[in-house]
Amino acid sequence: MTALTAASARRRLLLLTATRWLPVGLVFGLTTLLPLERGLGLAEVSAVLAAQGFVVLALELPTGGLADAVGRRPLLVVAALVGVLSGTLFLLATDLAAFVVAMALQGVFRALDSGPLEAWYVDTAQADDPAVAVERTLGHAGGVLGVAVAGGALVSGGLVAWHPLPGTSALVLPYLVSTVLLGVHALLVLLLVREPAPTARATGRWSALAAVRSTPRTVREGLVVVGRNPVLRGLVLVEVFWSVAMIAFETLNPVRLAELVGGEERAGALYGPASAAAWALYAAGSALAATAATRIGVARTAVLARLLNGGFVVLLGLAAGPVGLVSAYWLAYLTHGAANPVHSTLLHRQAERSHRVTVLSVNSMVASGVYSLALLALGPLAETTSTATAIVVAGAFSLLGALAYRPALREERGQRPGSPAPSVSPASSSAPTR
Repeated sequence: MTALTAASARRRLLLLTATRWLPVGLVFGLTTLLPLERGLGLAEVSAVLAAQGFVVLALELPTGGLADAVGRRPLLVVAALVGVLSGTLFLLATDLAAFVVAMALQGVFRALDSGPLEAWYVDTAQADDPAVAVERTLGHAGGVLGVAVAGGALVSGGLVAWHPLPGTSALVLPYLVSTVLLGVHALLVLLLVREPAPTARATGRWSALAAVRSTPRTVREGLVVVGRNPVLRGLVLVEVFWSVAMIAFETLNPVRLAELVGGEERAGALYGPASAAAWALYAAGSALAATAATRIGVARTAVLARLLNGGFVVLLGLAAGPVGLVSAYWLAYLTHGAANPVHSTLLHRQAERSHRVTVLSVNSMVASGVYSLALLALGPLAETTSTATAIVVAGAFSLLGALAYRPALREERGQRPGSPAPSVSPASSSAPTR
């Protein structure tokens, strides 16, 4: 099989990023509003969403190690199929237990999907061109992600307003379309993702069982990389604060909008266009971050984005009306989009091929675990005080995350201009220098 060029891998990454995130845009915000409409309280909805995070927490590292051992393609296909099942069950759910099962499966989907596509691109591109600037493509992928979610959200708002299915909630059709599109994404992964066979298979000793057995060792070695590298430890710590901010602008924001406009269906119709604009700004933020990183450095851009994002989340909670709420929401997404590609670039600088997905999985695992725990705190806080108060608390707390970028800043200051990042060996006893 002919190896892909870096340019071909880039094009496929961008296409698959679009097909992966377009379905998310269709249901963005509705994951909170649909259970509320079906009678769940805000604390119960928080528990439903937390179920997803706890499953990701349990499976993130094993699935990351499995992707490094077996390959990225199989996990990406299975992930999309589990996502289809999760969406179907969520559509049919009417009580707390059913929603929890649907979101637990969503957690399986997220754990399987987290990292393999991005890692596949980096490995494939660097195999063709070791000097390829992956941060530029990752920034562009962030832009595509934003545009895809924006388009999905815009279509979602139109579908909710159209409401062509009498006798059902107006929030149902976007979920149905999203589920179908995830199936299309699975087919495209089968067609477009090509990767070399794992080493063991190439020598004739590969089997699925052998790959699964190698997963714990891969996970242990990946954890050693993170544990011995202060830059990676700091990057993972950033997620503790970042994930709390995400609760504010992803989960609590649609609830606050429903409070201000008087109902979930009305909020759902308005949230589609508002989310579309937010994700367009996310894409713009990703593009701006790529430019800023070349001028002031990747780590400095990450710090600036983290501080601005936390500040705008605080403004989100202080907003007194729908216009102010949506404006702060847009600014939060602009800076959220700027933060993602530079954070990913810093992670990739510290990882090597054999443990790349595992390192990404550690990062995602911490984010999911903290997200779930914080939901169990912020949901009841919002019910006992106000949604606005919970948003302000989340935003203020997230500002502290900028401090965790200090090791990356110190390393970046010591890097000679134009010098390549070295590999991180599992046997290293200290952080690499560049």
